[in-house]
Amino acid sequence: MKRVRGEMGLSNVRLMIPFCRRVEEGERVLQAMAGYGLVRGVDGLEIYVMCEIPNNVIQVDAFAQLFDGFSIGSNDLTQLTLGVDRDSAIVAESFDERDPGMLKMLKLAVDGAKRNRRHSGICGQAPSDHPEIAKYLVGLGIDSISLTPDTVLRTMRALAEIEAGRA
Repeated sequence: MKRVRGEMGLSNVRLMIPFCRRVEEGERVLQAMAGYGLVRGVDGLEIYVMCEIPNNVIQVDAFAQLFDGFSIGSNDLTQLTLGVDRDSAIVAESFDERDPGMLKMLKLAVDGAKRNRRHSGICGQAPSDHPEIAKYLVGLGIDSISLTPDTVLRTMRALAEIEAGRA
């Protein structure tokens, strides 16, 4: 990444730390990266963390001190919040990103990022599978939503309806 940003000139590349379970783990990751010359803030380097573990949401303020942004991984966050494996034939029917507890987790994550002036985005399957979740996230003020290619137009139309209603 240092070569990509420095030698190749792609200084707009942000780094994303996956599955960071604890604040202390985040601190150690940042220290290790610094040992390789990747220091948050130096030469505009932004480092984001995946928000895919309930602890990331519960301690959003502490994680925000370490990272420049959050990318909500709705697949893992749903599995860990609801205690289900979406790929298991035994409990897969319980996997639902629209569960009220999951909607609360999404709200807490986006609100926490905003409160700490950090970027918030979502990269999970939820907004692609359920346009109502994309609408919900836009209503919360999320900064970015990733979608699967086959759902981009449908979701953009649904979100345009929201924007038209606000005008």
